[in-house]
Amino acid sequence: MKKIEAIIRKTKFEEVKDALLNSNIDWFEYCPVHGIGQSRQERIYRGVVYSTDMIERMKITIVCRDVLVDATVKVIRETAHTGNVGDGRIFISEVLDCWSIRTGDNGDTVLKDKK
Repeated sequence: MKKIEAIIRKTKFEEVKDALLNSNIDWFEYCPVHGIGQSRQERIYRGVVYSTDMIERMKITIVCRDVLVDATVKVIRETAHTGNVGDGRIFISEVLDCWSIRTGDNGDTVLKDKK
């Protein structure tokens, strides 16, 4: 099992969410996050100057079977991509085990494929 954490633009979240739900991923969690990027510039929007070093993003966390990792990453990359600085990052890490609190089952059988 793998944990995929994607930090994406807030403006691309709905597209990525819909693309994930239309793929083999039937569950994920998300939350708003703030980060400090490498590009630090001042921008003007409607006459207001703001700094780009504090960036609003969404973090999506998915735990999935190994066979779904490449397809999941592809969906996120293709959907979240704008080609501009600040599109985000995807991190993949190992998950040692998974338990269902309700049933007591463990292992990747807890992660059901979409039917």
